[in-house]
Amino acid sequence: MDLDNLNGRLLFAVPKKGRLQQATLDLLSGSDIQFRRDHRLDIALVKNLPIALIFLPAADIPTFVGEGQVDLGITGRDQVAEHEACTPPTDTMGVEEVMDLGFGKCALQVQVPNDGKISTPQQLVGRNVVTSFTNLTGSYFAGLEAAEPDASNGIKKDQASKTKVKYIGGSVETACRLGVADGIVDLVESGDTMRAAGLKAIATVLSSTAVLIKSKHASNPSLVALIASRIRGVIDAQRYVYCSYNIRRTNLEAACHITPGKRAPTINSLEEAGWVAVSVMVERKDIAVVMDKLTEVGADDILVFRLENSRTK
Repeated sequence: MDLDNLNGRLLFAVPKKGRLQQATLDLLSGSDIQFRRDHRLDIALVKNLPIALIFLPAADIPTFVGEGQVDLGITGRDQVAEHEACTPPTDTMGVEEVMDLGFGKCALQVQVPNDGKISTPQQLVGRNVVTSFTNLTGSYFAGLEAAEPDASNGIKKDQASKTKVKYIGGSVETACRLGVADGIVDLVESGDTMRAAGLKAIATVLSSTAVLIKSKHASNPSLVALIASRIRGVIDAQRYVYCSYNIRRTNLEAACHITPGKRAPTINSLEEAGWVAVSVMVERKDIAVVMDKLTEVGADDILVFRLENSRTK
């Protein structure tokens, strides 16, 4: 199967492997984007929508979307920034971010050995730095070089020293130990790998999450909007729960202050005089504390339901 035989389908690029892949596949499943990927094929036709999924390395997705070869994509904001550091967007080229997807949170950080003398990124100016993000790293250190140099790094202001940024595709954290670099720039999630390698963070170049991006010349804007709406609904369903409770009308104002909802609570009178039923969306991470506070103001029959999907604004 090749791109010339896709019969006008919208092309949607997703990570073919790596830390974003499984969460992306779960998001597609929740959005009812049905497909079956044949073994070793990097193109899969969606059964229930005129879409073809293109499985690409996450680092390549901003290029394909930015050049208009693919309509839509999911990748990391770090990969978008790396692409744009090399190929700045124009009115006709580049990607547009549709939404933050909320998963794949990490930070692109400058790291150095714990037992070394370097404690600031300025001290790495003119030294060896390795990374798989050469464009972002080069831009970051170029900014430091343009500023007043730190005398502690041994570089005089009239020297035209340039930080030596080298590319390493994997196991970047071993570079300092092997003597290849004085510092590294790499993605950090929990930080456990870096700590195990004897490294510490001294600066953050960029914070990143997964994002949905689109081409500036998408072939089917209405279908792009439909996909975005479905994905947003799944994300909201993961973020919120549905909470209902009964409360005396005299205590309603206090309860609504605790549960204001996304827009406003739904309130219905009960058969029992002076009582109302309240239904509201609450952020999942806050629900235990919210239930405690509702109990304190007299709420009763508090029930919480998981959301399978949603369409909200």
